[in-house]
Amino acid sequence: MCQLLGMNCNAPTDVTFSFRGFAQRGGHTDHHADGWGIAFFEGNDDAVSTGCDRGLRHFVDHQPACESPVAELIRRYPIKSRNVIAHIRKATQGRVALENCHPFVRELWGRYWVFAHNGDLKDFAPRLHGSFRPVGSTDSERAFCWIMQELAKSHADVPSVQELSITLRELAARIAPHGSFNCLLSNGQALWAHASTSLYYVERRHPFAHATLSDEDVSVNFAEHTRPTDRVAVVVTAPLTTNEHWTAFAPGELKVFVDGALAAA
Repeated sequence: MCQLLGMNCNAPTDVTFSFRGFAQRGGHTDHHADGWGIAFFEGNDDAVSTGCDRGLRHFVDHQPACESPVAELIRRYPIKSRNVIAHIRKATQGRVALENCHPFVRELWGRYWVFAHNGDLKDFAPRLHGSFRPVGSTDSERAFCWIMQELAKSHADVPSVQELSITLRELAARIAPHGSFNCLLSNGQALWAHASTSLYYVERRHPFAHATLSDEDVSVNFAEHTRPTDRVAVVVTAPLTTNEHWTAFAPGELKVFVDGALAAA
C-alpha cells in the first residue's frame, strides 16, 4: 500500500521536517519505492480575502523518494504553504510511470484540486464523461475523476467547506465498499481526509514543543520556528514522530481541517 502526508495551516508553513521523515519511507525505511509526489498550494494578495490559495506547485517522480533528486530539492528548499499533499507509492494497479504518480491535479470552478489515495479499489469502473478522464491507469486517478465529476454535478459553483464535506462524505461512502479508500483532497481552502484502514492526525499549536522523527534521527523545536498564533494540522498514514500524540481516524471517517485545526463535522 501507499502512504499519505497532508498538512493544513493557518499561515504559510514549510513542510521540510515532516517530508524529511516521510521521504525515507519511499524505499529506505519502508518499501514504497514506486514513485512519489507532492503539491503545495500558494497564495497571493487575495488569498486572505478569498480564504483560498489558488497557486500550485506540483512535483512528481517515478523514482523512489529516498533516491530522487527532485525529492532532495524539496528537502532543501522549504516552500511555504497552507495546504500540502504528498504521496509515496507502492503500486497495486498501473505500472511504475510518471503519469501514475500521485498526487493528481484537476481544475474545477476555476480552482486547482489535488488528490492522493492509499489503497486498492476492485471493480470500481464508474462511467466518466466531460472534462474528467484519467491520464494514467490507476484506480486512484479514476476515483478522483469520478469525485470531480460528481462534485460538478452536485454544485453549480464552489460551495462552502461544510457543504463540500457533506457531499464528499456521501461520495466516499460509495467508493469505500470497493476496497481500501484512504485519501487526501484539497482545493487550497481546506484539507479533507477519509480513512478506510489507517490514517492519523496531530494538531500543533502554542505552546509548541520538540518533535523527533520516527524514520530518521532528527528532532526540531517548533517553538523556535513558530509564532504563538500559528496552528498546524498534519495527517499521515502512520505517525511520523515518536513523541507527539497522534489520533487515529475511525474506519469510514471523513475529517476536514481548516486553518490548522479540525473543523466541525
